[in-house]
Order: sequence, then C-alpha cells, then structure tokens
Amino acid sequence: MEVPSVYISLIIILLFSYLLATHFGRKATNLPPTIFPSLPIIGHLYLFKRPIYRTLAKLASKYGPILLLQFGSRRVVVVSSPSAVEECFTKNDIIFANRPKMLFGKIIGVNYTSVAWASYGDNWRNLRRIASIEILSLHRLNEFHDIRVEEAKLLNRKLLLNSSSQVAVKLAFYELTLNIMMIMISGKRYFGGENPELVEEGNQFLEMLAETFVLAAATNIGDYLPFLSWFGVKGLEKRLIKLQEKRDVFFQGLIEQLRNSKGTESGNKRKTMIEVLLALQESEPEYYTDAMIRSFVLALLAAGSDTSATTMEWVMSLLLNHPQVLKKAQDEIDRVVGNNRLVDETDMANLPYLRCIINETLRLNPAGPLLVPHEASKDCVVGGYNIPSGTMLLVNLWAIHHDPMVWTDPEIFKPERFEGLDGTRDGFKLMPFGSGRRSCPGEGLAVRVVGMTLGSLIQCFNWERMSQELVDMTEGTAVTMPKAIPLIAKYKPRPEMMNLLSQL
Repeated sequence: MEVPSVYISLIIILLFSYLLATHFGRKATNLPPTIFPSLPIIGHLYLFKRPIYRTLAKLASKYGPILLLQFGSRRVVVVSSPSAVEECFTKNDIIFANRPKMLFGKIIGVNYTSVAWASYGDNWRNLRRIASIEILSLHRLNEFHDIRVEEAKLLNRKLLLNSSSQVAVKLAFYELTLNIMMIMISGKRYFGGENPELVEEGNQFLEMLAETFVLAAATNIGDYLPFLSWFGVKGLEKRLIKLQEKRDVFFQGLIEQLRNSKGTESGNKRKTMIEVLLALQESEPEYYTDAMIRSFVLALLAAGSDTSATTMEWVMSLLLNHPQVLKKAQDEIDRVVGNNRLVDETDMANLPYLRCIINETLRLNPAGPLLVPHEASKDCVVGGYNIPSGTMLLVNLWAIHHDPMVWTDPEIFKPERFEGLDGTRDGFKLMPFGSGRRSCPGEGLAVRVVGMTLGSLIQCFNWERMSQELVDMTEGTAVTMPKAIPLIAKYKPRPEMMNLLSQL
C-alpha cells in the first residue's frame, strides 16, 4: 500500500525542523563545532569506520580540534590539539577525572569500582594512592630490579640458543612483560620455565588475557543506543560476564595460595603485590576484600603487559626499516656500556639516542591512540566553548602526535627530533602515558622495562628484515594499536658480544 504524499511531506518537514533546531540550538548555547547533519537516534555514528582515531583525526582536520559529536544518545567532545588537552587536564582536570558508564567498565571494572573505571572520589583516590605508593613507587620498582634484569638475560639466552635465528618479536616481548608483571603480582614465572604445571597455568592465563583485549576493542552499540538492549543485544555482555568469572576464579586461586603460604617464608622476603594487599586487608577487611584485590591486580596487569610489548614491537619494526638508526643506537651502547655487561636501567640516562628512538616510536604509534574516555562531572569551558555536564571526553592522542601543525614531517621516523628531551613527555604535544590525575601510574615501570629490554637486544644481536621488503607498518584494530601483521625478524649474535652471551 502506498504511503500518502501528505505523510511523506510531514515526515520530511519534521526531520528538517529537528535538524534546524539542533543546529541553531547548538549555536545559541555556544557549544563546540559539530557536523551537520546529526541524524535522529544515531547521531553521528553513521560517520565512523575503523580505526576510529584516524576517522576522528580526519574530522578534526576539517572541522576543528574541539569537535562536538553525538554518539547515539551520548554527547561526546573530541579534543585533538595540545592547547585544548592542556585546558582539559589542568584547569578542568578534576571535572574530567570521571569515567563514563559503559558496559566494559560495569563488568570488567566491577561495577565501576576498579582503578581504571572508578569515577573521581574517595575510592578512586585510595586506589590511585595504593598504586603510586604501595605498588609502583620508586622503592618498590627498585625492589624488583633484579627480576627485570633476569628476564632480560633469559630472553637474550633464549635467542642465542634458538637454532632458527628468527623470532616472533611480539610473542617474545609479551612473555617477558607478563613474566615480570606476574612475578611482581604473585611471585610466579609462567613462561620459559620447565615446570609443566606452571606452563599450563600460564597458557590458560595468556588465553584469558588475550580475550580481555579482544573484548575491550569490541564496540558495544548499547553504550550509545541503550534501547537496543531491550531487543536482546546481549552477546557481548554475556561474553564479558563469562570472561570476568574466569578471571575471578584464576586470581582467587593466586590469592588463596599466597594467603595459605603466609608465615612460611623468611621475614626479609620482598612482598608481591597480592601480599601487600593481603596485609592491608588485615587492618581494613571491609575495604580490601578479595574482590577488590582481584580487580586491582588485574587492572595493573592489563595496563602493564600488552602496552609495553606492543611498543617494543613497533620500535623493532621501525629500526628494521631504518637500519642507519639501529646502527647509531648500537654505536651509542657500545660507547657507553661496552661489551662486558648488559645494558641496565641505570644506563638509560646516558643513552639519549635510545631514549629518542623510544619517544619517536611512542609518538608515531602510541599504545593508547585514544585515551581511556573521561566524562565531565559538571559544566565547564574548553577553548572558549561550553561543555555540558555529562559529556564524554575523547582525547585523540594519535591525531596530536601526527598533526603537521604540531610536528615537522610528522609521518617521518626521526628520533633526532627529541634530542634534549628528558623523559617521555613534551608538554601536551607528546604524552603517551596520558596526563593529569588519570595519567598512567605504571609509566615508571614501563620506561624501565622497554629501555633495558630493547637496549640489551640491540647490544647483543644484529637484526635484519626477513626479506628486502620493508616491514609492513599497517596498524591493527585493537585497544593498544598492535601491528596488523606481527613482526618476525632475523638476527645473529654480534661477534664482540659472544663472550658475554655465553656466560648468561
């Protein structure tokens, strides 16, 4: 049956009126620039394709660095310039210290109570204090220095004994970072050992962690179109619940093992993260519950493993495509460290070119191209525009790091651009670990692991591509921006390092 033309005309008039009202209403309230049209119900969701950070960067280059979008029912402001980010994370830092309510934060973030997903308040401040003082302080990092040294040695030894002289780089780095994190968390070393029970447990753990990152990258359309949940869009939610149950069982087992072993070790034994939290549990059991401990260590583990492994894989890929940079780094290490010992974390202050390489990699391929979403707790002003309370904030780190108005030749790998920079931050132009109250508390650990591991591999081996073709630098679609094609590289021991390598 044909729809009468009068109804069609009415629908068109109503739609046009809606669009005009939305457009002029935004101007009247001094909201940031937006994109016309914002469609009923879906808003601007029709614009997006993966990777989202590239899509948003293109939109920002056309419409401006402060852009207001509508993701279904959710208002979102996308910030893509250093000056705008500075406003968000300085004068408006407390306002933007909240997290939006999203499905991942509800289930994996244990109803928005984890250190990553809790909004600003007493609970988050306490979790952040524990992370910064009890777990990841300079003192605690120094306590576990020998663990990081030993893992670097074991990786070099493993490469030396590998008869094929080629390696899947990401897997090697992933096992190293997971070993370091799990030893700090529970005292267990899963990968590279000979205990079959630990190997099996480690493989279960690896599968669980891999699933976490896969589901974290999945878009839950219900976060933006809540009414769809009424129609049974529950597949992702069920998978997240099942994953969280597996995570809880696994880490509760670790908690019980360490609780039962209490008192059997010598008094001068350094405490793992779980043991530190169990000690706090004795004085405040109502707060430091087993559920809180599981959530806390899982958040630190997720943040501290894949990100560092991914960054190191990007570094090696860039070095293989720029052998002259690799040679320059090798010469610096030879000059500063020599060939009688491995690079140590304490050497990094005297290896400025290696630090430049790492910073340039973090610029080109930040492990978090979009920072974890923030949310405005009340009305504020950014760049002269009004940002209403409840607006979700997305900081497009990738767009800032690749902006030709900020960086000269931003797509060119040029470590020299960071000569003279101390650390991993260049104002709000380079901030791979975020900024403000919600910046990553594990930055100190990540810098130590990445620097020493890469330094020792560059020192001990000569590295080559598998063929004359350049390494494919295409980005994958996941939270931590992995390579689409994992790096496999050829290597051989440097003759001048054989004496040291034989002693590892």
